[in-house]
Amino acid sequence: MRVRVATTILGITAVLLAVPACSTDTVGIPSVTTPSARPGAQADTGQQVALLSSAALETRLLNESDLGRGYLRKPERPSQHDEVTVIGCPALSELGGDAATGGTLSFPRKAKADFTYGGSSSEVSEELYSDSPTKLSDGIGRIFDAMTGCPAYQVVAGGTPIDMASQKLIPPHELGDEQWSQLLTFSTRERSTVVKQTAIRDGSLLLIVSGSPALVDRHLDKALAKATTTS
Repeated sequence: MRVRVATTILGITAVLLAVPACSTDTVGIPSVTTPSARPGAQADTGQQVALLSSAALETRLLNESDLGRGYLRKPERPSQHDEVTVIGCPALSELGGDAATGGTLSFPRKAKADFTYGGSSSEVSEELYSDSPTKLSDGIGRIFDAMTGCPAYQVVAGGTPIDMASQKLIPPHELGDEQWSQLLTFSTRERSTVVKQTAIRDGSLLLIVSGSPALVDRHLDKALAKATTTS
């Protein structure tokens, strides 16, 4: 079965096409067979939810000073709406129109930053979104459930076939209200790249950190602390 989904669903795919193979330091990361429960998505009815503007979210992103020496922020690339074709993943197909338009993560209040590390192929990206807890939970939850529901499938991006493998990981339950985490392997004829992606919802804020597994683990706590600051 084929379904077209916007690159926002697999937003890191284009970046990974230019990244060399990852090292094997991700071996042994524990996995689970069920997704993190989502009871923390509080009912929005009857309560005022404080939402942050895109400008406010931008100030809460990590910067080079927060990350330390060796990090360089990549210039923001123009938004692209090129489509990729997903083959062999019914779970992604079931997302239907939302996936086809990229609407699942098209929250109006958002900010993003991408960094390279040490002049190497290692990269880490941070995304922040603000919306009602229910909308954030449903949006990111459906994507993680769909992607991890298919242990192996294929995407075709820009004419390049990419073999995908997904592995559900144990999320950091001590952080935020809800958590999701997965390990993705992108393989082409030339190379294979491993990316970790962890999402944390804290109230009306959603944080997603993606990239080299070691860098995601190193900066996740720091990213959440700055994103949820009240000062």
